[in-house]
Amino acid sequence: MNNSDTSIYINGRIFTADDQNPYADSMIVSGGRIRWVGKQEDLPETKGTVVDLNGRRVIPGFVDAHMHPVMLADFSKQITIMPPAVNSIEDLVQAIRERREAQGPDRWVEGWGYDEQSLLEKRSPNRHDLDRGCCNAPVCLMRTCAHIRCVNSRALEMAGIDRNTPDPPGGEIERDETGEPTGVLKENARNLMSGLIPAVPEEQKVQNLLDLGNLLTSQGITAICDMGNLDSSDNIPIYEKVAEKGFRQRVGVYYMWDFFADDKTFDIPEERMDKNRQIFAAGLKLIGDGSISGRTAWMDEPYYGSDDEYGISTCSDELIESAIAFCKDHHCQLSMHAMGSRTIARMVDRAAGEKNWMEDGTPYVRIEHVTEPKEESLDRAAASGIAFITQPIFPYAESASYLKNLGSERLKKCYPFRHMLEKGVKTGFSTDAPATFWAVPSDPFPGLKLAVTRKSYLDADCGADQAIDIETALKLYTRESAQIAGFHDMGMLAPGYRADFAVLSEDILETDPEDIDRICVLRTYIDGELVYQKEE
Repeated sequence: MNNSDTSIYINGRIFTADDQNPYADSMIVSGGRIRWVGKQEDLPETKGTVVDLNGRRVIPGFVDAHMHPVMLADFSKQITIMPPAVNSIEDLVQAIRERREAQGPDRWVEGWGYDEQSLLEKRSPNRHDLDRGCCNAPVCLMRTCAHIRCVNSRALEMAGIDRNTPDPPGGEIERDETGEPTGVLKENARNLMSGLIPAVPEEQKVQNLLDLGNLLTSQGITAICDMGNLDSSDNIPIYEKVAEKGFRQRVGVYYMWDFFADDKTFDIPEERMDKNRQIFAAGLKLIGDGSISGRTAWMDEPYYGSDDEYGISTCSDELIESAIAFCKDHHCQLSMHAMGSRTIARMVDRAAGEKNWMEDGTPYVRIEHVTEPKEESLDRAAASGIAFITQPIFPYAESASYLKNLGSERLKKCYPFRHMLEKGVKTGFSTDAPATFWAVPSDPFPGLKLAVTRKSYLDADCGADQAIDIETALKLYTRESAQIAGFHDMGMLAPGYRADFAVLSEDILETDPEDIDRICVLRTYIDGELVYQKEE
């Protein structure tokens, strides 16, 4: 090995996520791939640039297997309804007023990220609150879970929503005691705003995504899955344009089937599904229910404080069947959003009736979130090769809402990571950014902290018996997520794999678990190239 692009890394603490060779201190990278990894005393004689890691911990690049990057990039330019800027509905009203004054008449005022339990008033804003901030232009706010919108009276008027408007299938137009809409649109009712909110201009969307790519590299994230939009737009052309400008992450893109099922011309060309591309089409996404924090996930047991509130089932049998038929025909993956126990069982039971239709070893079905799975669902998923992609950031960041909606005992049983693994379910981690109540929702380290400590940032008990060790947590965020998402040459530092890795500020394998969220990335490499270096 004497290639001019060969780099020889020495004096590191390398965690490879490869069970056959988990620890090393040196590795050789050439042509963007790992060529050798092991102990320095066994280092083959090689010509190349020597890089001293100075004893730093090195891990594979994070693979965030469930996020909404285009949404996250665009939301970052909207009002962020989170502390420290917004702590109450009155703060929100003032922020809307200031945004309306700054951007002029007629333009939509948009915001994202509110959680009722984070607001002083402990309730959702409504149309009347928003009207106080702006009554002569439409206002639309997205709840943190992205399953609920809150709009003002002007937006309701533009959408033609009044007391006589029926709830759409799988959705709810919230109403007050007189029957008037409150402005809160839950689940499929949020789509009544589709087509009204102006699209972000393509040039701005590309720049927003490029900015996000820079943030992701600073967090050690080297691959992502885009889990779809809240409309029928196609993200692949946007990613291709931004890749030409320097976006480095590899991206698997999913199409939200709700918006394409009735389009007889919709297709995914075979060449788009080539996983050797930087940007590829991975499959379809179905939404089976809502969120725990929004009390819309579909449960077997009613929400805390209620006898008859079980959430909302948002997906018809016909939609499920058409999605399965499409994925089988195209040999692409099916992603099913399922948070509540009833939805998890429904999706797992239906998927388990199929044989794996994928031809490359990728799981044919992945279930997203999986908050309260039943034993039978875990057993059937494990037996059928159905994978779970779950988000430890949810209980970490949203414990106040989880406690209110589920109570303390059910919170401890949510997201049973240890039990999933003991049952043999293939499991990976992600963030679902921006759909969680965290100011920097793509940051992997708070989720890792929750997985190891099972304590929320408010110190709520999230069930210590479901804690996993940090090495396992790292594997779920790298190797396992990569395999589930179809990034077959990523997620491990092993010969033949892409040289995607991060150098950390602290040794995450030895750091006090309570301090994991304080760790930062010093350097990130993608295909062996240094793409981020923290300023000293």
